[in-house]
Amino acid sequence: MTHPTLSLFFQALLIGLLIAAPVGPIGLLTIQRTLDQGRSAGLATGLGAACADAVYGAIGAFGVTQVINWLVAARTGFALGGGAMLLWMAWRTFSQPLAEQAAPLPSRADLLRCFAGTFALTLSNPATILSFVAVFAAMAGGGIQSVSPLPMIAGVLVGSALWWLILSTVVAYGRKRFTAVWRRRINHVSGALLAGFALWQWVGVLRGL
Repeated sequence: MTHPTLSLFFQALLIGLLIAAPVGPIGLLTIQRTLDQGRSAGLATGLGAACADAVYGAIGAFGVTQVINWLVAARTGFALGGGAMLLWMAWRTFSQPLAEQAAPLPSRADLLRCFAGTFALTLSNPATILSFVAVFAAMAGGGIQSVSPLPMIAGVLVGSALWWLILSTVVAYGRKRFTAVWRRRINHVSGALLAGFALWQWVGVLRGL
């Protein structure tokens, strides 16, 4: 890569990392699934979000105006659907029993479900694209508009994926230190917070109507 392209890649990597890092619903799911099923399940969960971030990053980087306008116009439906999905995940997380023995390694189908669920959940939040559009517009204003958008998209994907790799690895490393009591508490707190995120999302929709 040339120097401007490499610089742009690392800027986008940092953006992807910072957008993924705040502990929200995807972070909670990643932590909970890593504790229950191991690092591979947690990482698959996070990578679903990373790929969705890359999709929104691509839309923002290429400046696809019609798609952006459609996503913004449809944000109410996305928010309602995403909130319903969060409530379902909250119930599953809160009520699922603790395993009495070590969980078997997740199958490919299990990993695919973890990936697909968070991919759809992240795409159901069009507010994410506004962050990418705003940041990429500022970067373009800084004189990088002549550079291909591909390094920006790749940087977002790598940065977001790097965060989920770090999170799932750290949680998996301390997995054996969590007793059944603490794991049950984590499940209950995670379920309650996921439900809170869903209700907060719905309140935002009602305020915007």
